[in-house]
Amino acid sequence: MKPLVEVSHLVKDFVRGSGLFRHGTTVRAVDDISFSIEEGETFGLVGESGSGKTTTGRCILRLIEPTSGTIMFRGDDVLSLSRQRMRETRRHMQIVFQDPYSSLNPRMRAGQIVEEPFRMVGLDPTHLARRPHEFSGGQRQRIGLARALALNPSFLVLDEPVSALDVSVQAQVINLLMDLQQQLKLTYLFIAHDLRLVEHICNRVAVMYLGKIVEVGPTGALFDAPQHPYTRALLSAIPVADPDAPRQRIVLDVKAVNRNASLREIANGHWAAI
Repeated sequence: MKPLVEVSHLVKDFVRGSGLFRHGTTVRAVDDISFSIEEGETFGLVGESGSGKTTTGRCILRLIEPTSGTIMFRGDDVLSLSRQRMRETRRHMQIVFQDPYSSLNPRMRAGQIVEEPFRMVGLDPTHLARRPHEFSGGQRQRIGLARALALNPSFLVLDEPVSALDVSVQAQVINLLMDLQQQLKLTYLFIAHDLRLVEHICNRVAVMYLGKIVEVGPTGALFDAPQHPYTRALLSAIPVADPDAPRQRIVLDVKAVNRNASLREIANGHWAAI
C-alpha cells in the first residue's frame, strides 16, 4: 500500500530585502527533503526554531507555494492540481495552527467558525454564540481543531498545537488528539519542538536542521540510539523530572556536521545523514 503523503525533494526559497532597485537575498528554508507518511500514523517533524519544519507543513498544504519538489497525496500530485481540484483536496487536508487566538477570526462567533464538531472536541454547544476572546487558550485550540475537523479530513498538519497552552491544558489537548485519531482514522503530521510529546505520541520522527532532514526513523530507535550529532544534542536538552539525576548536556559542534551528507540507512527504517 502506498503512503498517504509522499514528499520528494521539497525545496522552498524565500527572497528577503528585495525592492525597486534591489534583487534581495535568497534564503533556503527547506533544502531538498523527502519523507512519507503512512495512513493512520503520527509522523513527527522536530527541530529548533528556523529549522524549516513549519514551512514544510505549509508547503504540503500549499498554504505557501514550494519552489520545487513533488508532494503526493493519495496518489495525486498536489502541486499540479488546478485551483478547483486543490479546493476539493483541501477538504481532506487541514491544519491546526500554533496560536489558537490569532488563527481565529475575532469578529466571528464560535458557531459561525464551526458547528457540528463542537461536541466532538469537548465544548459546550451553548457557547456557540461566543467570540474567541471569551474562551480560554485550551478552548480556543479545541475550536481550531473542530474547525479543522468540520470537513471530515483524513490528514491533519498539527503545527505546534499545544506550545501556546499552559502545561496543565497540554495533556488534555494531546489526549483529545489521540482519541480523535482512533475514532476518525486520522493521519497526523505533528510539528513540534517539545521532544517529550513527540516521544509520547509519534510513530516515526524526522529531525530537521537548517532546512534539511538529518535523521528519520521509528521513534523508539531514534530516541534510544540517535546517530546524527544534531539529534544527540537535541535529545540531551530534554528536561528530566529528577533534578539530581545524572545527565550530560551535549553542545553541538557545527564542524562535526557534514551539510552535504546524504541520508543512509543505519538500521531497519532508521536513516541518518552521517
